Amino acid sequence: MTAPNRRVSTLLDQQRLLLIQQLRDRGITNEAVLDVMGRLPREAFVSQAIASRVYEDTALPIDDQQTISQPYTVALMTQTLALPAASKVLEIGTGSGYQAAVLAMLGMHVFTVERHAGLSRKAKQVLTDLGLTATLRIGDGTIGWSEHAPYDGIIVTAGAPDVPETLARQLTIGGRMVVPVGTLNEQTMYCVTRTGPTDWKAVDLGPSKFVPLIGREGWEDRGGK
Repeated sequence: MTAPNRRVSTLLDQQRLLLIQQLRDRGITNEAVLDVMGRLPREAFVSQAIASRVYEDTALPIDDQQTISQPYTVALMTQTLALPAASKVLEIGTGSGYQAAVLAMLGMHVFTVERHAGLSRKAKQVLTDLGLTATLRIGDGTIGWSEHAPYDGIIVTAGAPDVPETLARQLTIGGRMVVPVGTLNEQTMYCVTRTGPTDWKAVDLGPSKFVPLIGREGWEDRGGK
């Protein structure tokens, strides 16, 4: 039984290295982000049924009609934050826990909110198994996590109809939020920087496609449909 498992592991390692080169080719230049994603076993965050596809540069399904984000998207959002280690980061939409793991491996203090209890519990277990630390909460991510605010960075891993104002106000002055904004079917990713107590600046990062951001400052809950 050992030899086949070793072969699978070697193949996944090769696929991971190939993915990192693809990310470089697409313009990801942050070496720390590339190093972390080159070491993090993405297969730990998906079901065994789709593990063979885990290093494709595409989003993949997880439980509760959610997805594990495309590797390029994870790399771009993380790179855009441009934060040093020990920064405080809030993630909205824990999902599989993969984005939180990338942030934790970069030395961030990670706070992450997920509305699906099952996903949150599973992500916590995976992060624990990998020896990574993050603070998880089950609830409405559109209103953030004010108890731990302000944050140096916020990553929103679901598409919003507009920039959630409550989240924007939980940034430090100079802090950045990466958030996809648009319709239920397609969004534009923005980097929103808080430039003053009541001032923000947004930069267009290009088209994107995420599952809907559900909650008080997102889309209404339609039963997952």
